[in-house]
Amino acid sequence: MAYVTRFHRPLTAIVLSLSLVACSTDDALSPPGRIDGGSRVGSIGPVPVDAVPQEEVAAYPAASTGNGNPGHVAPARAAPQQTRRVLPMIDSDEAVSSGAQPANAGSTAIPDEGVNMDAMLGVEQPVVGLAEEQSNEIAEGNASQPVVGGIGEDNVRQLGGASGAAPQAEANLGYDPDLPPLSPEKIAAEEAQRARAMEEQRAMQRAQEPQQVAFLPRVRNPMSTPDYTGEMPASEIACRQRLKKLGVVFRDIPRISNGPSCGIDYPIELSGLSGNIGVKPAVKLNCEVTEAFAKWVKYELAPSSRYRYWSGVKTIKPLGGYSCRTMNSRRGNPMSEHARGNAIDVGKFVLKNGKEIDVRKKGFFAFRERGLLKAVRSDSCKYFNTVLGPGSDPFHKDHFHFDLRTRKTGYRHCD
Repeated sequence: MAYVTRFHRPLTAIVLSLSLVACSTDDALSPPGRIDGGSRVGSIGPVPVDAVPQEEVAAYPAASTGNGNPGHVAPARAAPQQTRRVLPMIDSDEAVSSGAQPANAGSTAIPDEGVNMDAMLGVEQPVVGLAEEQSNEIAEGNASQPVVGGIGEDNVRQLGGASGAAPQAEANLGYDPDLPPLSPEKIAAEEAQRARAMEEQRAMQRAQEPQQVAFLPRVRNPMSTPDYTGEMPASEIACRQRLKKLGVVFRDIPRISNGPSCGIDYPIELSGLSGNIGVKPAVKLNCEVTEAFAKWVKYELAPSSRYRYWSGVKTIKPLGGYSCRTMNSRRGNPMSEHARGNAIDVGKFVLKNGKEIDVRKKGFFAFRERGLLKAVRSDSCKYFNTVLGPGSDPFHKDHFHFDLRTRKTGYRHCD
């Protein structure tokens, strides 16, 4: 037994040595380069793809376990000595001409008509997006909801309608499709009416826009609501200066306001005229009608009195000035010019020789009185827009009415 043990130990060593020698001659354990050639054992260098035969690449994979330990990378086999060259660039003319790349394989060139992803994926019917589908429906007039154009403009029109809409309905936009189609004459008439209505609407909008007018005094309608600011305008100041030149005796009084239909913004109280002619009792008027009255007395009434009676006028007795009432004080009538202080009533003239002339219809033998009253009626119409007196109506049988009522036609009523 001892002999066998001593014999077994050397035999084991010899067997192991032979095994190592046999393993060292295997190609799989050959280093990638010669040890004495300057190459580092186990190093892997870059090798062009076309420099390694395909059968060797398949036979010797890049990663394998050499000693059974995980993660160990086996040494790469040294490549045969071949001519090293660089592969041409992909999609280049050299790659296509050399045959390394087919003419139509892997090309990244984009055709003129674009890339058809549906055809590349094998889809027989192209996929239509939601936006494209709605666009097609609008273009064909098949949209389920009405589509309009011209938003923000004056002419808003319908671009498409419900599916199956008739051309006649498109031609007669805005008409009820359940009604019979309109005749061309009716369509033209309605279009003209619509155009007029639109033009009127534009005119109203332009009228509502604020307009700036510089240095132009606004003419106020006596019947309109006054725009009172408290500060006397230039027109009122100029009017009072003219009254002083005419020799008018007056004084400014506070504003009169009795609602939207009655009042005087800048009233005056008239008490005397040129030539020491008294006005008794004093009356409240606006400045404009006071100026007209003063001119008439100075240039017409006083000369006419001196011509017929050889005497001037001493006193004028008015029956009314400002009064918040309707015409003739009757219910339902328009507001009188007296409600704006734009009228004055005169009932009697007193001459300086003591003669009193009552404004009433005179008898047949009252030649001078009838001549004076006739002159009053005719001459006063040069200064006033309305003159009424005896014979005009029962309401003016005992006095003369003078006012400056504004009429659009410029008509003067003297009766």
